[in-house]
Amino acid sequence: MARKSLVGVVADELLDRIIAGEFPPGAVVPGELELSARHEVSRMTVREAMKTLEAQRILSVERGRGTYVNPLNRWASLEAVLRAAAEGKNDASAAIQLIELRRMLESGACELAAGKIGDAEIQDLHGYVESMRLAHEGNDLAAFVEADLAFHDLILQASGNVFVAVLFEPLQRVLQKRRTETSRVPDIQEHAIGHHQSIAEALASREPHRARDAMDAHMQQTLDDLKTYVLADRSD
Repeated sequence: MARKSLVGVVADELLDRIIAGEFPPGAVVPGELELSARHEVSRMTVREAMKTLEAQRILSVERGRGTYVNPLNRWASLEAVLRAAAEGKNDASAAIQLIELRRMLESGACELAAGKIGDAEIQDLHGYVESMRLAHEGNDLAAFVEADLAFHDLILQASGNVFVAVLFEPLQRVLQKRRTETSRVPDIQEHAIGHHQSIAEALASREPHRARDAMDAHMQQTLDDLKTYVLADRSD
């Protein structure tokens, strides 16, 4: 793997500080002199790093006033948004929006998959549900998450739409972290097992609307569980 340039290193470290909440939306980031001293690089290197983040709409430059951090919904870099979702401190909104995105894409993918999925893939889906059930009974969180992710990935692939799979690939790291977080709750695991079973049965029927409705119900349950068991605890 090629080494990052000094410009890339400085841009990444400043982004890390933004994501960590050191510079929240609307805050002014340090000037070139302070950053060049901190990173022991030239002002030109810092200037190029700032331009990189400005091009991604993470920063906005106001001549004569300073450089400001933009709100997350203005960022134009998928990688940066995913890093914020995975590592950010104020991630409740990002967690909800991630489920909303999954709902839009996965419900449609499940509907497509109903008309294309094969018998062997249906068997695999039931196998993943059984693996989730055994992991739940054995209190094996890692195995539960692995089977859960594999179940959804199979449906995305079975949709036959290459764009769906490509769109989801960058989300995998964030999804794995979220699944691990939510699946620590036994009640959430039980809900997930029931919904995955319903999805597998709907796909086995080869009825597109039934498959879509089953996935949509799962996404709604996932959202409800997130709000009830995870986000509610953080607000206490």
